[in-house]
Amino acid sequence: MPEHLGPGRPSRPAMDLDLRGVALGFAGAALVLAALVWFVGVGDLAAAASALDRSYLVGIAALAVCWLTAWGQSLRTVLSALDIPVSRSRAVALYASAAFANNVTPFGQAGGEPFSALLISRSTDSEYESGLAAIASVDALNFVPSIALALVGLLYYAVSFTLHGRLVNVIALVVGLAVVIPASGYFLWRSRAGLIPRIASVLGTVLGAVGRVIPRVTPPDEEALKKRLNAFVKNIERVGEDRTTLFLALGFSALGWMCMMSALWVTLHALGYGVAPWVVMIAVPVGGIAGVTPLPGGLGGVEFALVLLLVPITGVSTAAATTAALVYRGATYWLPTAVGGLSVAWLQGVEDRSVER
Repeated sequence: MPEHLGPGRPSRPAMDLDLRGVALGFAGAALVLAALVWFVGVGDLAAAASALDRSYLVGIAALAVCWLTAWGQSLRTVLSALDIPVSRSRAVALYASAAFANNVTPFGQAGGEPFSALLISRSTDSEYESGLAAIASVDALNFVPSIALALVGLLYYAVSFTLHGRLVNVIALVVGLAVVIPASGYFLWRSRAGLIPRIASVLGTVLGAVGRVIPRVTPPDEEALKKRLNAFVKNIERVGEDRTTLFLALGFSALGWMCMMSALWVTLHALGYGVAPWVVMIAVPVGGIAGVTPLPGGLGGVEFALVLLLVPITGVSTAAATTAALVYRGATYWLPTAVGGLSVAWLQGVEDRSVER
């Protein structure tokens, strides 16, 4: 069990990623991407890539940076509601670091949130539960505009064109998510008082077993876990009760989604395909659902999903759709991963220098 989960708040908790899990995840992603390239054909992919107007690459990268900046300000807004002030630039660095954690761990946000929360708590000198509540709130808020924009795009397509069988499945998936996830969240939230003791009991049993196996690790007892869970829930309540924070964070989130959609739109335009805005309104949020796969940041899975969506709704060739997906993910996956890794190193360096002084 990580030291930071033990009772009290240690001054310098460990910030280690499961390097073995990361390596296995990237190995799996490499196999998926190799399968995609093999399926499309290296020659066809090279021919499609040769049509790419490289003068657009800077603009595509700039849109990705705008996305990171917008979601960084969403995180800053939520942190402000928790009385944790951060500058605009540090907020962007913190969100880029969170994106790095999400992109190198399996299952997307679910895998990267614990590391992100710890980084936020250390960088802002706040409680771990506050950092976890902040990043969890931002991830939850990001779901709202993504589903809303996808539904608008799908509705336009349904009204204007004949639905293909694959698009019917996409509509069913998006509508199902729009209903099931909020309903599940509402039920869990309403039941939070009764769930906390149960979760604490289960965690106490699991962490106790881990503590007996791993030396020099003292797991928290059930009472300490209840206190931490209650602190986390109270922080979520503070964010949820602040309507100004919610609307402002949702605005930044929607802006970030539009930047990502614009990045894909510009990528397709750079390949010589002018597509309507509703195309990327469907492809980006729905393709992003593949990020929950047990691959680091959905690497490989998101690319496959984008190809499966773009071909039927745009009529572009499989090779062109694959090229667009790879270029788009270069801007929205590999670039944020690199920037996020540098941000983690910078934030760690700032903290180390402050400790030395």
